[in-house]
Amino acid sequence: MNKLHLFTFFKKAMIVRNAKDTAHTKAERNILEEVKHPFIVDLIYAFQTGGKLYLILEYLSGGELFMQLEREGIFMEDTACFYLAEISMALGHLHQKGIIYRDLKPENIMLNHQGHVKLTDFGLCKESIHDGTVTHTFCGTIEYMAPEILMRSGHNRAVDWWSLGALMYDMLTGAVGAQLKAACIMPPFTGENRKKTIDKILKCKLNLPPYLTQEARDLLKKLLKRNAASRLGAGPGDAGEVQAHPFFRHINWEELLARKVEPPFKPLLQSEEDVSQFDSKFTRQTPVDSPDDSTLSESANQVFLGFTYVAPSVLESVKEKFSFEPKIRSPRRFIGSPRTPVSPVKFSPGDFWGRGASASTTNPQTPVEYPMETSGVEQMDVTMSGEASAPLPIRQPNSGPYKKQAFPMISKRPEHLRMNL
Repeated sequence: MNKLHLFTFFKKAMIVRNAKDTAHTKAERNILEEVKHPFIVDLIYAFQTGGKLYLILEYLSGGELFMQLEREGIFMEDTACFYLAEISMALGHLHQKGIIYRDLKPENIMLNHQGHVKLTDFGLCKESIHDGTVTHTFCGTIEYMAPEILMRSGHNRAVDWWSLGALMYDMLTGAVGAQLKAACIMPPFTGENRKKTIDKILKCKLNLPPYLTQEARDLLKKLLKRNAASRLGAGPGDAGEVQAHPFFRHINWEELLARKVEPPFKPLLQSEEDVSQFDSKFTRQTPVDSPDDSTLSESANQVFLGFTYVAPSVLESVKEKFSFEPKIRSPRRFIGSPRTPVSPVKFSPGDFWGRGASASTTNPQTPVEYPMETSGVEQMDVTMSGEASAPLPIRQPNSGPYKKQAFPMISKRPEHLRMNL
């Protein structure tokens, strides 16, 4: 059965025009190779052609979390708790690797066939961000961007915990927020345009619906603190600080990591190739690899050296498919004619075909080799000695009855037609 994969490509000519785009593309490919986690999408292949770069990722048939949120309008707290817990584990793993994600939003959170979370799209990630290190790149999706990114004051991994808070707010208040119209009563990450959205993130008070539990309200307030240093998760504990909050008190983290906790939503799929969880306006389209006739200089192509990748799991499956247990060859029986040279073999110094002379009749200075049993298994000496490589002595038949019986008319033939026996 064919297996579906997620296929994405980039045009080299577009990427090399901008140093940031080049850095982001290389970072995404490197991160996907380095990071292996139950809640992060797997890279299967990476390769390139003359004009394009290709990333082949695992196919996640559960679709986007965004689609589930759009259908439901709002999540119950236990549903949101499950998804937020799995996402927090993925973010914590990235942070341990010195990577900040910077683009957390429902569209970048996929579900596998069982309903478990998988983070995707690592194009805006930043590598080598450890304690005390900050970066200043302005990037992300405005509604989920932390204030320090908008103010360009330098940011670190704490921006991911702000985004988690914004996502949590989305999950628990989405339907209500869409109905509210008064300024500063709508969710603080949503505005009528880009400028108003930024103003709300930087200035507006956080308003929480009264139906939220005390634990949910407290977690939202601590994740959406504008002061990054006092934000939950900004300390040395990172994800551990977030996961220790009472909102997650019912989560068994070991079982969650092992994906033993049943997801609140399990996609109804007919097969591994089912695409019903995706918007039909996309799945109805015929995939077309757009032509690209552009050519890059040799120096430009040097930027993408080492881009190719094959997942170890693929190599292992190929190895298993073509591997076989070597069969032990059964010992050969000696069936050679006395006229057929067989080498390398050691023979007795006596008359081989007459079973040879006994050891007592041989010269005491001559090493004795025992005769070979033609009825048994052939014994081969594979040493590199000159003796082992000597050709097999060929016995010349004696004149006698054998000659007369086999060739009774030989003496009557002309000499030039006689067989030389």
